[in-house]
Order: sequence, then structure tokens, then C-alpha cells
Amino acid sequence: MTTIRLTAAQAMVKYLSVQMTEAGEPFLAGVWAIFGHGNVAGIGEALHAEREMITTYRGHNEQTMCHAAIAYAKQSGRRRAMAVTSSIGPGATNMVTAAALAHVNRLPLLLIPGDVFANRGPDPVLQQVEDFGDGTISVNDCFRPVTRYFDRITRPEQLLTALPRAFRTMTDPAECGPVCLAFCQDVQAEAYDFPASFFEPKVWRIRRPYPDPVELAAVFNLLKAAAKPVIVAGGGVHYSGATDALKAFAEKHRIPVVESQAGKSALAWDEPMNLGPVGVTGSSSANVACAEADLVLGVGTRFQDFTTGSWNLFRNPERRLVSLNVAAYDAMKHGAEPLCCDAEVGLEMLSEALGDLRFSGPNSALKQEWFAAVDPLTAAPQGNELPTDAQVIGAVQRASGDDTVVMCAAGTMPGELHKLWKAPRPGAYHMEYGFSCMGYEIAGAIGIKMAEPERDVVCMLGDGSYMMANSELATAVMLGLKITLVITDNRGFGCINRLQMATGGAEFNNLLDHAEHAQPSNIDFAAHAASMGAAAVHVASIAELEAALERAKEAAGPFVVVIDTDPYPSTEPGGHWWDVAVPEVSTREEVLEARKAYEGEVKMRAGG
Repeated sequence: MTTIRLTAAQAMVKYLSVQMTEAGEPFLAGVWAIFGHGNVAGIGEALHAEREMITTYRGHNEQTMCHAAIAYAKQSGRRRAMAVTSSIGPGATNMVTAAALAHVNRLPLLLIPGDVFANRGPDPVLQQVEDFGDGTISVNDCFRPVTRYFDRITRPEQLLTALPRAFRTMTDPAECGPVCLAFCQDVQAEAYDFPASFFEPKVWRIRRPYPDPVELAAVFNLLKAAAKPVIVAGGGVHYSGATDALKAFAEKHRIPVVESQAGKSALAWDEPMNLGPVGVTGSSSANVACAEADLVLGVGTRFQDFTTGSWNLFRNPERRLVSLNVAAYDAMKHGAEPLCCDAEVGLEMLSEALGDLRFSGPNSALKQEWFAAVDPLTAAPQGNELPTDAQVIGAVQRASGDDTVVMCAAGTMPGELHKLWKAPRPGAYHMEYGFSCMGYEIAGAIGIKMAEPERDVVCMLGDGSYMMANSELATAVMLGLKITLVITDNRGFGCINRLQMATGGAEFNNLLDHAEHAQPSNIDFAAHAASMGAAAVHVASIAELEAALERAKEAAGPFVVVIDTDPYPSTEPGGHWWDVAVPEVSTREEVLEARKAYEGEVKMRAGG
């Protein structure tokens, strides 16, 4: 057997560089790295040696580097991914939040944190957490509940099994998610005679599981007996590449489609079968269609809380629930009739079984009424009042084109964009709302642009998210990535402030003026962005915003537009009740009144 003597770190990097997609591209599009104690001597040196084969990118925070990698994988439809390496200690734990984000969203991410010495020579080593009752614990054990596969590399030869397992997980459509290979720092530097065959290029094919015949027949019978079915399109439609199959299925059988946050843009906004966004942040057209349906067919959705209105949209015992999902865990939720298979394959086979069966189709009046209610909200204000988020979205929409990708993650914007954004084609809407992680936005925009350089990427975020994680703006400048940031400054966490008020709470600790302070907060976001090298401007009106967005199209790198907005209004039409518990006991009458209303809602929705 021919062998190659390499350090464990060299072997890992060499292996990573030759794992390929079916399209002939490297599965890993690069490695994000912040070097430090635990990865600079081993992994850092190995990455330098293979820099022509696999590119290393430097960020400013381990969590946001992961966010960029996750957004890359999401925008790539899970067909490619990126790796992130960190030092031990805080560098590693910075990535735990991002691992949870990838886990919730079922997205591939390879995490390679440094770890303590396997030989326990230096003990405790710098940044080591000591567990008084377990000598095998390190901070990397934090990754266990938020990764799909976890391994600790304590011997070089363990890579021979750990690496293939990692890639199997990242390319498995049902188990896809983050992988953590905690790499003991002394082992990184140890040499071993690896089989040369281990480094031969390997193509990872993402399988398309076919449905079980019995499940297919059961779903066929349910659909055949239905009178008013509706389809809930989720993120799995995008990951399967099933947008065309969904369109063909819906048109052939005349079944209306509603979209979750992850599923939005599965169909173009103006497709006749598309009744719009569903759930808590959904449209009246979609939510009424679900309320009237006698069968709900979920396609690639995990039926998240917001999508289902805390399950109240689908709680009618006379309504049947069907879940077409590649993951059995999701296909069985809430007693759904499962159709466990790939979305594209499942839709095509189900359509063939249904033959020429056609339903009554969507109620087009619902859609017309919805847009009649919300389109005026996106128009520019007539007076000098602060603009709303809806009006900002309207300006961005008017400046956008078919190649625009609008993206966001947390705060007010996800709900407003879900309701109001008119996505012209698949992939035009990128929302991280599975974990709704503040700070994803700027790094996520970087990942999207790296995945699809030809697209016009517009990142919409509030001042709260910007303050939480803005450092990768400097990375975007350094990499020369042309992205547009629209920062809506409502002086705090406006979305949560409204929720606080809606549940009877006093305005407290959300808007900056309501937080404990000695000096009023006065942040110049445009100046801050400019200090990192971005072109930046503060605008005073929607008209100025539209003019700035035109200038942004000619920018060579990141372009930041800041606009002050009103923290109180949100789009009232549409939406659905969301279960947010209100305290039973309070000294404030407003909270007690809100509790009475809450109990009434719970009782009503439980059928009491």
C-alpha cells in the first residue's frame, strides 16, 4: 500500500481540498479562519501549504465567519459549504451560536476548533476549561447538542473515519447540518503514514430518496378525497431544487401555494397559484386559504412556530395534515400523514398518481384584497414624519431587479419583508428565521455574494443587529464584495418593544431612551461604516433613500445607507395569533388585562 507521511492537520486539509460536488466543483468553497492558540501551528501551517487548492479567508469574529459560511451554503442550496477553524477556548465557544443556527436550519457547516492536548502534557493548557468530575471535557463539548456529528480527533489515524463521516452528514439530505471535528492541538502536529488512496478526489452525490409506496398511496387517497387542499412551501423546496416541480404540480392540479419564511420565493410573487406568505408574519390571503382548507400539504417545511401560528392555523380536527419531507422527524410532526422523500421526486410521483385530478384553485380575490391593503403602505410618506419600515421596503423594492437578493435575519424586518417583499424568482429572498439570529445579516450578505457573485445583494437590518455584529463589514471591504446595506435606525429593539407593549408590559430596556443611561445614545452609523472603508451615507427621507440606492448600483464595494425610522408602526393587515405567555400575576393593571385576553385566546383556540 502506497502511503504519504503527513501531519494530521496536513492530512485533513489535503482531504478537504479534493472532496467534490457532482458539478465538478470542490464541495468546500474555502475555509474561514482566525488563528490562535490551538490551531495556528497545526491547521494554520497546513492551510498555508495548500492555499492554491483551498482558499483561506480571515474574518473578525468566529461567530460571524460561521454566519458567512452558513449563508453561502443556504444560497447554494446546500450543494456546497465552507469550513471554519478557531483556536480553543473563546474562539471555539464563539461558534456555538452559529452551530445552533446551522442545526436549526438544516445547513451544512464544517467546524474545526482547536482542542486541548490529547497527551495531557500541558494540563491545564491556556484557555482550557477544567471539569472537576470529568477529565475528558473541553469547551468543545458545548457543540454536541448543536451539531449533527461531533468527533474529537485524539489520534491522526482517526481522520480516516471521521472525515468521511463528516462529509456524509453534510451531504445527507435528511441529516444535513453542522459538523464539529474538535482537533487536539498536539495531534494536529503529529505525523502519520496515510494511505495515498485517502486523498484521491471523491464526488459526494446528494441523494434523492423515493417515497415508500404505502405512504404514497395513503397521501394519494387523502388528496383524492380532499375538496380544498393547500400547499405550504418550505425551505426544502429550495434545497431539493424543486421550485419548477412545485410550480408544475400546483398548476396542473390547481392547488394554491403559501410560503413560509424559508420557502418564500419558491414561486414568483405574481404566480397565480401563489397566495403569499403564511403564518404569524403571513398575509390574510394565505392564512384564510389555510383556515378554509380541508387538507394542508407541507412540502419541505418543518412546520415552525411562526409558520403554523403556534399550530393554531392547522389545529382543526377536520383538517388533514400531510408532510412531504426528506427527514422522517419533520414528516411525522403533529400526527401528519408522512410522505418521507425528496421534494422534487415526491411531487413528481404524486402528480403522476393524481393524473388529471384538478381542484378549484386559489381564490384570486383573496390575493387582490391583500395587495390592495398592503401596497399603499409601501408608498413614500407625504409629510415630514419618520418613515416606517414598510416604506423603506417599498423604496428598496422599487430599486431592485430580477437579480436582487434581499436578505435579513432578526427584528422588525423579517416580518415586514415576509409580508411585503415581492420576490421575482427563486433565490431572491434569503431569510435566516429558523433561529432568527441577530448579527447574521452582514456576514450573511458576504456569504450570499460569495455564492452568487452575479447577484445584487441587499442586506436590510436594524440598528440593533448592526451594533451586535458589524465587524465583517470590514471583511467585505477587504474582499471587495459589492453588497448594499440598508440600516433602519429606530434607536433600539423596536420589534421587541412592540411585543412588550402588546403583552401589557411597560416600554422598558428595548429602545435606547428607555434603557438605563447617563448620556443619551447618539451613534453615527454612517460614520462608523465609513471608518471601516465602506461608502456610507445617512439619508433624511425616502426620496433620498431611493437616490442613494441608485448610487449604490455603481459602487465598487460595500455601500451603506442609513435612514431613521419610526419604531412603533408595523404592517397590521395579515398575520396570525402567536402564543406568547403573559404573566398571571403582576402589579400592573395593563399586564393583568393582557393576561385575561391571552387566556381568552388560548381557550378559544382550544375549542373551549
